[in-house]
Amino acid sequence: MTALRRFGLLAPLAALSLAGCGLNSVPTAEENVNAKWGDLQADYQRRADLIPNLVETVKGYAQQEKSVLVEVTNARANAGRVQLSADDLSDPAKVQAFNEAQNRLTQAIIPLQRLQEAYPDLKSNTNFLALQDQLEGTENRINASRRDYNEAVQAYNTRIRTFPDAIGAKIFYGAKPKVPFQAAAGAEAAPSVNFNAS
Repeated sequence: MTALRRFGLLAPLAALSLAGCGLNSVPTAEENVNAKWGDLQADYQRRADLIPNLVETVKGYAQQEKSVLVEVTNARANAGRVQLSADDLSDPAKVQAFNEAQNRLTQAIIPLQRLQEAYPDLKSNTNFLALQDQLEGTENRINASRRDYNEAVQAYNTRIRTFPDAIGAKIFYGAKPKVPFQAAAGAEAAPSVNFNAS
């Protein structure tokens, strides 16, 4: 056999073996993680955009609850300061800091949503109801996006750690595991809300 013929027979075999080593599947899985991260960021941004409108609507009805409004506004500002890019998704400390900032904002929103119980007139305000519905829907989207992101992270992390993709992941990409979102400490306990002044 000539050298050209041997190369012609070996080339498909080499291509097949490289394809089985994660050459294409690892970056595809990583891009899926990044896409899910982008979806989650969009949901967080939607929430951040809705909060000022909700706060302004509530302000007109609940002047004496300024502390709740200030806390929500501060939590939103602090959550916006903690940035996390797709490149940081392999750093557990950065993911945890971002997650904690977002969880503080979630906890700050709860008393704001409960204001309607203390102010019956607020219940009938259509702007408040519409904004509250949008915010609740956004919280649901965030939960769904976190779940989708975590599933993508699990698939990626499994792919870069299992044979044969682990070979290509290490040799060609130097792939590192991505960090999933976890519930914040104390998230299992429902926050208590009390608007009765003593």
